[in-house]
Amino acid sequence: MSRNALVIGGNLAAVQAALDIAESGIIVSLVEQSPFLGRPGPERELEDTAQLLKAVKHPNLTVMTNTKVLAVHGRKGHFQVEIERTPRYVDLAKCTACGDCVEVCPVAIPVNDQARTAIFGDGQGAVPNIFAIEKRGVAPCKATCPGGIHVQGYVALIAQGRFQEALDLIRDAIPLPGVLGRVCYHPCEDACRRGTEMDQPVSICALKRFVADYEVEHHNAIPAPPLQSKRQAAQEVKSHHKIAIVGAGPAGLTVAYFLAQEGIACEVFEALPLAGGMLAVGIPDYRLPLEVLQREITAIEALGVTIHLDNPVGDAEWTQLQEEYDAIFVGVGAHQPRQLRIPGDDVKDGVTPGVEFLRDVNLASITGKTRPSVGENTVVIGGGNTAIDSAMVARRLGAKQVTILYRRSRPEMLANPWEIDEAESEGIQFHFLASPIQAINQDGRIVALECIRNELGEPDQSGRRRPIPVPGSEFTIPCDTLLPAIGQTVSAAFEGLALDHRGSIQVDPVTLQTNVSHVFAGGDAVIGPASVIESIGDGRRAVESIIRYLQGRDLAQGRSAERIDISQIDYYTPAEPVVRARAQMPHVSTEMRTTFAQAALGLTEEQAVAEAQRCLACGV
Repeated sequence: MSRNALVIGGNLAAVQAALDIAESGIIVSLVEQSPFLGRPGPERELEDTAQLLKAVKHPNLTVMTNTKVLAVHGRKGHFQVEIERTPRYVDLAKCTACGDCVEVCPVAIPVNDQARTAIFGDGQGAVPNIFAIEKRGVAPCKATCPGGIHVQGYVALIAQGRFQEALDLIRDAIPLPGVLGRVCYHPCEDACRRGTEMDQPVSICALKRFVADYEVEHHNAIPAPPLQSKRQAAQEVKSHHKIAIVGAGPAGLTVAYFLAQEGIACEVFEALPLAGGMLAVGIPDYRLPLEVLQREITAIEALGVTIHLDNPVGDAEWTQLQEEYDAIFVGVGAHQPRQLRIPGDDVKDGVTPGVEFLRDVNLASITGKTRPSVGENTVVIGGGNTAIDSAMVARRLGAKQVTILYRRSRPEMLANPWEIDEAESEGIQFHFLASPIQAINQDGRIVALECIRNELGEPDQSGRRRPIPVPGSEFTIPCDTLLPAIGQTVSAAFEGLALDHRGSIQVDPVTLQTNVSHVFAGGDAVIGPASVIESIGDGRRAVESIIRYLQGRDLAQGRSAERIDISQIDYYTPAEPVVRARAQMPHVSTEMRTTFAQAALGLTEEQAVAEAQRCLACGV
């Protein structure tokens, strides 16, 4: 039977005991919960260091720092010990303990009534003389971000006034910070522990916009080139590979952005006369100015990405792409509106699907053509963001009365709550628990809408309560412009790709690979009308898969579609968190919102720094 001993603790007495046992020929393991052995740096003496180094180098002694004992089983002479070793988050082979990392680390945490950075050493003579990072786990904000943005890191940098570094860190994860800072539905803020446990979440989305705008205002240039990717495996990809990307929306642009950084040639094929997909034609200028989007697309093109506009991919083009390119990513948007299907909705004068209405308005700004006209009594049908945008655009185009008709109650609306609030503040009327049953026409033009009231029944497949018509509750409202916005689908079809029951492309949920091995897909083409950040997240996952495919590696190994369970992480909480009210985004007054000028004005530098300082830094 082999003779082994375990010493728990890394103080001088424990180290000496471990050495004595090791000298007798017994194999010894020493575990210490902290990253370093012995007394803390200021108290350490030269003799201490010599003894600690002797222990580390002894052939019979294995020293494990950052390790704790979880359980001890068995009996005398036959023990089994369960231990847990946490990472240092520092490359042991590269760290020289120079301390430069401490100088630039933006995250400060209090220790014994003093503050130190999240990365730290233990002073002169430390054993091991390698720095460590204190980290409880992935911060809730990052864990819930579909794009994997380093939220806590960039917020910490903003808190120190290091705005360009914060923007660089954001760009390491996503290509469109200025866009996302305006239109993201920010699930990170829903998970922010400041909001769930104390007062209000940090204005993470507004901070992202701030640093993107700051760069433009202070440098008057296109965005700087992004940080290089950290994926070492990608360096094995040969430069002769060519990738085709169908669709220049957020998913396709993300794929191009990251592949280009790896030196892989990309060509993007876009059916519209401008890049951006739904970002360009589905979001009004007052929310996302076109120049913000185009500036960030220009930065992607500067990486060597070629974007072919007015270039739809039909059957012939699809066949050609499969023959000429090593891999293809399909990231087309959901531009096809769902039909209302009520009597009279086929009239040509006065009825336009919301998604087509928004596209016509946005393209008019680009082409110089006249924007579509609306009647005095405009009715929008639907409860999503397209419905809200259609209503607010109609008001800006001159409609005197704009009503949103929604078949469920307000809590069931899919639109972002703050967008609903904005619509109400602009005078948009909401008629809940009502459905259209007939469009009334006169001389070939809609003049009224017959509706019926609903009550809510049991939940349906969406998890929301099903609307049930109430017999005898019919009513009529005046309507000379009808904008149905009840959903969208993908209209493009690609021969050979398997589709699901909704008509979306079927993919492996982890790798996004389709049934055709060299074709990958994501964003709206797979999950239906998605958020921008979800599409970007799909793009990032597809890039990893494409690189592995080109290298002939397993696409799924070490990957999972499961989210991190943040409920299992013991997060750090400051003893006395900074008490500061959440920054309020300044807006143009409601009375002044008669044009397509940007309504949200952005945070000031003082607001941004103060808001970032509200972060609890709970990931450390």
